[in-house]
Amino acid sequence: VKGAMISSNARRLASRHAARVASSSGSSAGISNPLNLRDGGGWAILSEAASRSRRVPYCSSESRTFSSSSSNNSSNEDSKDAKNTQNEHTTDDNTDDTTDDDNEEQEDPLLLKISALETSQKELKDQLLRSLAEQENIRMIARRDVSSASSFATTKMSKSLLDVSDNLERALGAVPDDVRYDKANHPVLASLYEGIEMTEKQLIKSFTSNGLIKYGEVGDVFDPNLHDAMFEYEEEGKEGGTVGQVMKKGFKLNERVIRPAQVGTIKKK
Repeated sequence: VKGAMISSNARRLASRHAARVASSSGSSAGISNPLNLRDGGGWAILSEAASRSRRVPYCSSESRTFSSSSSNNSSNEDSKDAKNTQNEHTTDDNTDDTTDDDNEEQEDPLLLKISALETSQKELKDQLLRSLAEQENIRMIARRDVSSASSFATTKMSKSLLDVSDNLERALGAVPDDVRYDKANHPVLASLYEGIEMTEKQLIKSFTSNGLIKYGEVGDVFDPNLHDAMFEYEEEGKEGGTVGQVMKKGFKLNERVIRPAQVGTIKKK
């Protein structure tokens, strides 16, 4: 259609140009026929115009605008389709990877079995360590109980003999100092004192061999862990805070006080 329109326009332009040339030449030369087609001049002009129209194709501005806009739209649509296709492929790849990983984790029984064995091993190791610690604590408590039982098994018997030691000490203190060793004038009393003294020494020796120690002397520093203060008084020439009088001796069994010494202390100034 466009070719037919171009050829028709070219013929019109050629005829108009030929008419103008003929009129100008006819007016000057007096020729009545403006376009003589027989002599071939008009056909030559028409053929030249037609050839020019074929060389330069006709295209309006509207068609060029439409074609450019349509090409831009098509290129944009193509780029959008390419991006969407790429995103779809990426999403499909990620989905496939995730699905493959999940399937591997779910479908691999060997990994599940290894994980279960590791958990069981940790639990058994923890139980073993706890059992060993508990057994060690039991052994320590048993050793301590055995040591305590062997060391303080005689506590009750020792306490019952303390009164015997106190009575012997009182009997020795009842004899006057001037007749204790006077066998010439007081042989009976001196012999009695000697026998009581020997008995008391033998008892103290037996106490010592079994871990029972007698303590508490005048002049010792007062210790509330070892002494039981019965009273406090002032006395010249003695240091304050020391033992001034001893009513009962104290005893320790294997460094444990089984009876504190009953004393009277010197008052501090």
